Amino acid sequence: MNRKLLWAFVVVGLALVIAPLALSLPSKSAAGERMLNGFRPIMQPSQVAQTAQYYNETFVPLGRVVPLFGQMPVQMQTGFGQMLKQAQVSPTVFGQVPSGLVHYKPLVTTMQANVDNYRQVDSLPNFRLFTWFFVVPGILIMLLALFGLYGDRIHLHVHHPKPTAA
Repeated sequence: MNRKLLWAFVVVGLALVIAPLALSLPSKSAAGERMLNGFRPIMQPSQVAQTAQYYNETFVPLGRVVPLFGQMPVQMQTGFGQMLKQAQVSPTVFGQVPSGLVHYKPLVTTMQANVDNYRQVDSLPNFRLFTWFFVVPGILIMLLALFGLYGDRIHLHVHHPKPTAA
């Protein structure tokens, strides 16, 4: 085989070994695995459905009620304010409900849209193995190419003992 081609294989093998390390693939893939593990409980279809149900059936209706607080008679506002004070809840919490609904809507929508994507990614082998998917073939390619380059210089002497009469 052409020596230039073998040297090209050595370089490719070396690149396969160095690239994942230069890109910090071991630490990034470990972080990816931790993230998958962390999201596993909340990205289960039943949990995503429950999150969407809470959002749509509890918080969205609450968002429709909050503006009505300002329209209550003063006595009711005072009574409601006293009730909140006794429960140690700031009335300003209710003023944040509309912006909270806007803020969390993309989260709920994204969770619902990505249940299948999460399941597929979670079915991949452990992310910590990804580095080895590059390093092991890289080492093998380099070794084979180096053997092609220098294998003719390796001479093994095998001793063949001669049988002796007993």
